[in-house]
Amino acid sequence: MTGETNPFESLQEQLDDAAAYIDLDDGLLRRLKNPERILETNLTVRMDDGRLETFRAYRSQFNGDRGPYKGGIRYHPDVNRAEVKALSGWMVYKTATVDIPYGGGKGGIVVDPSELSATELERLTRAFTKELRPFVGADKDIPAPDVNTGQREMNWIKNTYETLENTTEPGVVTGKSLDSGGSEGRVEATGRSTMLTAREAFDYLDRDIGDATVAVQGYGNAGAIAARMLAEETGATVVAVSDSSGAIHDPDGFDPADVREHKRDTGSVVGYEGTEELTNEELLTLDVDLLVPAALQNAIDADLAESVQADMIVEAANGPLTPDADDVLTERDVAVLPDILANAGGVTVSYFEWVQNRQRFGWTEARVNDELERVITDAFDGLTEAYETYDVPNFRTAAYIVALKRVIAAHAESGTWP
Repeated sequence: MTGETNPFESLQEQLDDAAAYIDLDDGLLRRLKNPERILETNLTVRMDDGRLETFRAYRSQFNGDRGPYKGGIRYHPDVNRAEVKALSGWMVYKTATVDIPYGGGKGGIVVDPSELSATELERLTRAFTKELRPFVGADKDIPAPDVNTGQREMNWIKNTYETLENTTEPGVVTGKSLDSGGSEGRVEATGRSTMLTAREAFDYLDRDIGDATVAVQGYGNAGAIAARMLAEETGATVVAVSDSSGAIHDPDGFDPADVREHKRDTGSVVGYEGTEELTNEELLTLDVDLLVPAALQNAIDADLAESVQADMIVEAANGPLTPDADDVLTERDVAVLPDILANAGGVTVSYFEWVQNRQRFGWTEARVNDELERVITDAFDGLTEAYETYDVPNFRTAAYIVALKRVIAAHAESGTWP
């Protein structure tokens, strides 16, 4: 867990803030603030040198009122119980914000994948899938990629599940490669929804995104694609980006795609020609029009929020602001577009992939991107309608009002049993 703030407590505080604006029974609110079940398991894996290693792993199923549980699996040394609970909860309210028929789940393994070989990672992934087998399925719980996982790991999960079940079920997992039943547009989906949210927000606030300067913290898949699309599709100028090695800055801007090639070649954005090196904290406090946190949660706390100079923040990461930071930024009139909208492109296109798998019929990339744009723009309109109707202090609270009302409606229609 990054920093001292417990991400699960952050989620619960965000839900409390939204619940204050709607008529909600206290007992139901408690249910909506806690996961339905959590799998905690130890995976014993034989390493390449013959020794056995044990890894702690988790899967949280937070709420299934609106459909199967849905959420990624991350491989990271900081994975812990509180984190997966929070991330599974955020997924519930993310899918409800964009109105796709899923609940929320999340999983992770406590591991530094850079220390394992590809064959060790494969054995670890298959061991986890064996433990997940009773709990997942196309109509139960559908994993997806997350931090340090991707198409390769999803392909392994699919193959392991299908082998154990003696069936063909590509919809058991999303984020697969195209040859294994993946969807066009899935790799770029989170970055694309970040760009679309920023575009809609600038328009809503009567500002020209084409004149905007942009800083992106975190240059993995989501951050790098968001930076490229902001430059290519809106005309914004990317002036700073960072990864775990540090940050680079050029006030005149640079080509985000070229920086990504530099990172592929060297392992870091640092050292890109014509830029000065900054710390990550310096990047987060640059005087820019748009800041995109695209790394891990709790990147900005209350103290750092006092120094943020960006006019707008669009959250490509999950939970990059602590609740105290949210309060500071609200007080300072910094527009924050929340993660449960901005990075919802990944789960939205995962839904499209799942639909294609169920139908055994693939969509073109153009159709995927068009449908994603429709979903995100409709969700943005719903968010701003709630923002104005309920007179809430920030866009995050508005998004949670929309999401909570949808989950509550599904719960009410299903009833309580037994």
